[in-house]
Amino acid sequence: MSTITTKDGTEIYYKDWGEGPVVTFSHGWPLSSDGWDGQMLFLAQNGFRAVAHDRRGHGRSSQAWSGNDMNGYADDLAAVIEALDLTDATLVGHSTGGGEVARYIGRHGTGRVVKAALISAVPPIMLKSDANPEGLPIEVFDGMRASLAKDRSQFYKDLAVQFYGANRPGAKVTQGVLDQFWLWSMQSGLKNAYDSIKAFSETDFTEDLQKFDVPTLVLHGEDDQIVPVKDSARKSARLIKGAQEIYYPGAPHGLTATLQDQFNADLLAFLQA
Repeated sequence: MSTITTKDGTEIYYKDWGEGPVVTFSHGWPLSSDGWDGQMLFLAQNGFRAVAHDRRGHGRSSQAWSGNDMNGYADDLAAVIEALDLTDATLVGHSTGGGEVARYIGRHGTGRVVKAALISAVPPIMLKSDANPEGLPIEVFDGMRASLAKDRSQFYKDLAVQFYGANRPGAKVTQGVLDQFWLWSMQSGLKNAYDSIKAFSETDFTEDLQKFDVPTLVLHGEDDQIVPVKDSARKSARLIKGAQEIYYPGAPHGLTATLQDQFNADLLAFLQA
């Protein structure tokens, strides 16, 4: 397998497809880089080099006991970028991966980055607080942790329905799409997935977003049942200078799959602009 080893000994799996300008992909929770295959194949066929890794504790990467937080995730992304000596890269992150991209820029800067894209992403912060009254209450995330610890297989099956909006009238989500979500999720370590809930819900990315100094795309579905658009993308876009915004009416969290062709076209247009 293609892996790199981080400073704490964690093995990070990655895939590296195609030749041309570099695009890196950071996946959502609790999936793996396979969630980006529909984009990676498309871009590799259109003259780009697509690189994606499995977050620590997810997919084929080591199930590390520690480092399951945004700083750790960002440093792992940096380790992949540096090991492959990637330059002039566009960083694309979906959901938790959007937080990973934001924290990477906050911690490591944009010396190797030319553009960024936050897709259905968790920043600025998901958790409800006095400072963020529109956020989701801690009870939501406590419930996720309890369900994960009790019966993660059923929890992932139920989550897939919301993730892709299969519970909406007229939704056309195949059983295959729901099944692959469960399969990828079950490949994540229980401890890693459990810790990651705190990472994606409680991390405040405000200062990271304010450090963005490259062209940035903020793209989100307006019917996202996982990361509500009003408390994420619309706020992030105000924090990122000159952000380009695209919103898909009625689209779910997992729009990279349910609206793959439309999303791929929009991503390609952003990359070529």
